[in-house]
Amino acid sequence: MPLVGMARGGACRASWTSHIEDFDYVIISAGQWFFRPLIFHFNDTPVSCHICEIENITAVNTFYGYKMAFQTAFKAILGLDKYKGVTLLRTFSPAHFENGDWDKGGNCPRTKPYGDDEARLEGYILEMYMSQVREFRAVQEMAKKRGLEFRLLDTTRAMVMRPDGHPNYYGHSPTANASIADCVHWCLPGPVDTWNEFLQDMIRKDGERSLSDDEIGSKT
Repeated sequence: MPLVGMARGGACRASWTSHIEDFDYVIISAGQWFFRPLIFHFNDTPVSCHICEIENITAVNTFYGYKMAFQTAFKAILGLDKYKGVTLLRTFSPAHFENGDWDKGGNCPRTKPYGDDEARLEGYILEMYMSQVREFRAVQEMAKKRGLEFRLLDTTRAMVMRPDGHPNYYGHSPTANASIADCVHWCLPGPVDTWNEFLQDMIRKDGERSLSDDEIGSKT
């Protein structure tokens, strides 16, 4: 069955947007789910699809839905009158299948990071990454006019180098079918913890700037 991505009038559901107006930070991220069958709706009417072959529905590629998802989320945030927080876009997280795709015997047996000359940001990973970056750059200009701050939490380049960070065949419960390797999700603890370190550093610097501004204000 296709995973249904729905919007009302090209906007996010109020059940999501109504919760974030008082947030200090909002993190937007999406990735691997956009490779599966999807149906896109506008005003509750299906208008396009990905890997679906439905009559009278326009077929689109993976990147179309990916870009539309970010456009819709960013539009919703910009439309919130009371929202004054920082919006972070966490970039695409690459998979590391070798020896075939996930359903054709692919696995991720490496036990150490790639060397500098072993991995490049290219192919579909580069296109997913650039799709995000282009949408981010476009909304960043609009956000500035509203006095909002949008930042890029760029994890893609670091994670491309870490084929050793996935559970491979060892992320299943003892009774689960372990014939399919997991080279998409990340081990905990593992390289994925770096994302939290990036975020923590941003928040810490924000706190330091806030304290510095308060001190300057108290002296004037």
